[in-house]
Amino acid sequence: MAHKNRNSGFTLIEMLIVFALIGILVGMGLPQYKYATKRARESVLKENLFQMRTLIDQYYADKGKYPYSLQALVDEKYLRAIPIDPITRSSETWIQMPE
Repeated sequence: MAHKNRNSGFTLIEMLIVFALIGILVGMGLPQYKYATKRARESVLKENLFQMRTLIDQYYADKGKYPYSLQALVDEKYLRAIPIDPITRSSETWIQMPE
């Protein structure tokens, strides 16, 4: 009886096919991941803006005037800290609009 001596393992072609399939799957999934993270950041920004608007209105109801800056909301204990903008990842990029 002839006995075949075959080493167990993967051939180079099999490995290349697996890596190609993994590359295709990653290539298809990466744009969806980026889109999902962008939407999540926009959702957090929208919620932050809604909360700040509510606190600004509460400040106006309590004091009879609008705060000069977001720091005034922190100083008066309406906010613990100025929220970080999820798009720019900074708390320094909020823009105060003139009245």
